[in-house]
Amino acid sequence: MLKYIFKIFGRSDAPVDVSKINPKEVKNILIVRQHNQLGDMLCSVPLFAAIRKRFPKAHITLVASPINYEILFSDINPYIDKVITYRKAPFKNLIEFYKELKNHDYQIGIVPSTVSISRTSHFINYFSGAKIRVGVKSIDDKINSVEYLLNVKSDFSWDTQKLHQTERNLDVGRQINCDLSEDEKKNVMIHLGQEEIKFAGDFMNKHFPDKSKLIISFHPGAGKVPNRWDKENFIELIKLLNNKFNCYFLITSGLIDKEITDEVSSKLAEHKINCVILENTPIRKVGAVIKETDLYITNDTGTLHVAGGVDANVISLFGPTHGYEWAPAGENKIFIQSPTDNINDISVSEVFNTACRLIEKNLNVKEALHDFHQ
Repeated sequence: MLKYIFKIFGRSDAPVDVSKINPKEVKNILIVRQHNQLGDMLCSVPLFAAIRKRFPKAHITLVASPINYEILFSDINPYIDKVITYRKAPFKNLIEFYKELKNHDYQIGIVPSTVSISRTSHFINYFSGAKIRVGVKSIDDKINSVEYLLNVKSDFSWDTQKLHQTERNLDVGRQINCDLSEDEKKNVMIHLGQEEIKFAGDFMNKHFPDKSKLIISFHPGAGKVPNRWDKENFIELIKLLNNKFNCYFLITSGLIDKEITDEVSSKLAEHKINCVILENTPIRKVGAVIKETDLYITNDTGTLHVAGGVDANVISLFGPTHGYEWAPAGENKIFIQSPTDNINDISVSEVFNTACRLIEKNLNVKEALHDFHQ
């Protein structure tokens, strides 16, 4: 029924000839990414960069949830000009949101649906007044029930191609010729500010004074229980790494992780192994600290994507979710996929051996660079 109401009273959903879009004439662009978690948002950043590249003079507004944009948007972010947070309660906030949305005459509105298809995001995009509305018609045979609100749309088979989330986001933008080269993709990362860099430097000097020792960091928690490698596995892994490298250990922890991290720390203390816990810290500062460690071993959770975004050395662990879709890409970023949907079917020995290979590789690179500069 809604489909016919929008067709009678709304704007046309007739296909748009994207070849006639003149980047010089596009003044305002809206991106609606309000429904997803931190990892989803971070995987959208290459799309934001591609939109900025295609429309360098446009004012780009992002609709985000209050909890998923902090890592991205500050005065140093080069891709987004303005963020409007979507709050549907209380009703006053919703009214103010739509008033703010109508302050711009949007030529293009984009809904990059790559995980789930949000009806709310499409309605926000439609009521923004955007003339060209870009999104997905279907995802791997999952039909977008509100695709009639779009006039640039395609059917995508991403699972079949085993595409990473960053490529899925870019596929949405490619419909209007927004794309990045491989080199440009590599240069898209989290841009840390001086305050965050200073915080990390002070933190490392305070807790890890011996600069000759390795620092290995971990995140044993995760918001989704199936994504958590058992804490006993992390304890055993840390014991093995301690015996081999006699290194420093850091654990990152959010509010939902406290019970797990406290237990891991307590059990390790029984073996006279000290772990520094970085908890309840703004996520950009957490990223700055992770960047300063030699290796980050983590479950599939938000801080994994932050670690990838700051170009840390990462080993990520995957059970029911797919590493090919979510793990950070690049050198010294390795994901280990469980042979089953159970993450605990990843063995401690496999993670330990992978960590040793990555650490030794990085040590060899550091030695070679040191010799080169001598």
